[in-house]
Amino acid sequence: MRMITAATSTEEAQRDARVAILAVGSFEQHGGHLPLATDTVVAEVIAARLAEAYDLFRLPPITMSCSHEHTGFAGTVSIRASTLIAVIDDVRASLAGLGITRLVLVNGHGGNYVLSNIAQEANVGGPSVALFPGKHDVSAARTAARMESSAEKDMHGGEWETSILLHAHPELVREGYADADHDAPVRPHLHLTGMAGYTKSGIIGYPSRATAAKGALVLDSLTESFRELLDALND
Repeated sequence: MRMITAATSTEEAQRDARVAILAVGSFEQHGGHLPLATDTVVAEVIAARLAEAYDLFRLPPITMSCSHEHTGFAGTVSIRASTLIAVIDDVRASLAGLGITRLVLVNGHGGNYVLSNIAQEANVGGPSVALFPGKHDVSAARTAARMESSAEKDMHGGEWETSILLHAHPELVREGYADADHDAPVRPHLHLTGMAGYTKSGIIGYPSRATAAKGALVLDSLTESFRELLDALND
């Protein structure tokens, strides 16, 4: 699976898609076993699967976003929320020039809270921007994959992300994930202290429970649950 679209202009003209899909990742620490680009890769894997299944116009990903809670960990680079808003506004304006007025944002980073505001504002006049996956999609996918952890407890670099990469891009997963679990289920001051207030390794979750088979089942579930959102976007 390519991590960026290789489609030509001619191919997109023939596709004539009415919905575009944009992966929004990040460039932030994921401990010692996953790359800084993990959120981007995960979002792209999901976006590529959905674009193929539903014949969407797949855009290249946004690779840096709002990772301020990871400040202090080596390699983390953030952009301001206002910058992310401006980039997506520009993308939507450019798409409109192609006659495409509906956009799906596949969010790979939980800290991108502003994407919810972007979608809410965009949809005041009717369905225009969809945000995926939602909490119910993730919950259903975790259940389908028989994951042992919850999304709340397995929030960063854990069973979910490691499983998806073990399935889609196993070459990106370093050794040591079986011993990288870190338990911090209660994080009342995360926005105040950042991740450093709850983990030294950068991991909060259970990568030791990850398998490639779980990653495959997650993608199957997300592909199926996306159908309902796409139908609502096209109403």
